[in-house]
Amino acid sequence: MSSPQADFKKFTLKFKKPMGTSRGILFARDIFILALRYKEKIGIGECAPLKELSIDDRPGFEDKLQEVCNLFNQDAIRSDLDLTDWPAIRFGLEAAKMDLQNGGRRLLFDNDFTKGTETIATNGLIVMADKEEMFTQILNKIKLGFNCIKIKIGALDFATECELLSEIRRKFPPEQIEFRLDANGAFEADSALDKLQRLTEFQIHSIEQPIKAGQWQTMANLCASSPIAIALDEELIGVLEPIAKEELLSTIKPQYIILKPTLLGGLKASMEWIDSARKLNIGFWVTSALESNIGLNVISQWVSTLNLSIPQGLGTGQLFTANFRSPLKIIDGQLTYAAVNGWDNLTNLADLKLTAE
Repeated sequence: MSSPQADFKKFTLKFKKPMGTSRGILFARDIFILALRYKEKIGIGECAPLKELSIDDRPGFEDKLQEVCNLFNQDAIRSDLDLTDWPAIRFGLEAAKMDLQNGGRRLLFDNDFTKGTETIATNGLIVMADKEEMFTQILNKIKLGFNCIKIKIGALDFATECELLSEIRRKFPPEQIEFRLDANGAFEADSALDKLQRLTEFQIHSIEQPIKAGQWQTMANLCASSPIAIALDEELIGVLEPIAKEELLSTIKPQYIILKPTLLGGLKASMEWIDSARKLNIGFWVTSALESNIGLNVISQWVSTLNLSIPQGLGTGQLFTANFRSPLKIIDGQLTYAAVNGWDNLTNLADLKLTAE
């Protein structure tokens, strides 16, 4: 029996507005769609390392993708393929295999979500900007029906960010709108606890990565004493072995972890984190990492199998001027799978095109 043939194609996604992050401003990002073709069926997955954050955001990424394709096309022994240090490729290949095994229809799980009868609650993302722009973003998200708002902080001075939170909280009490913060490691270790104490007056659900990753004991002390629940994000990146995952969580003991399959090496790797977290009664949610609708589709369908009740972070597909046509829509803060919209039919990778949002 012959093996699937592999190929990949590069796309550039442009942001509708510059995307402010803790690592600078993004105007566009490159992604790679990996395709596995067997007879008349094509399975696709997205390989999209995030600039200056993914461990595989480095020279040689396209060469490694080509090596993956060559191994498939030469029917080589797959054990020769070591993707340990290439999590974005691991995720893309895992997704392409799943898609192909399920008939190449971008339908990975047959459940109530993909049938359109259940939805996934998701948070509204507020990106870094000046105070007035962030205030406007928050109001717009609330008007769109989001009742959980994730606010990226760290770009402005702390006093200004507190003013923003105070103003918005006066309009929307916690029983109406939940606030999550994402500090992206912006706080200094010696002042982080004081800042967390200050933030309590705004009744925050949780804060992601208040200090930079890699300070396990300092983070452990912070998690033990913080008046606000702490979620680990960047801390998980590059921790690859199950035993190391358990060691990190048992040492730091966070209240939550944030799972980004593109950065962590895919769904199986993310499940290892979930298994470890559950043993320690640590909560979690799943967040996309600026993937296109193809990557978002894989992540959201997987999330729909986890029976999670709290809002997830799966709304980033709307940030781009053009994306791949898909059944994914956000309505009133809920991610829906409107199967009637369908996916574009693919006979080869060249058929895949971006369309205006």
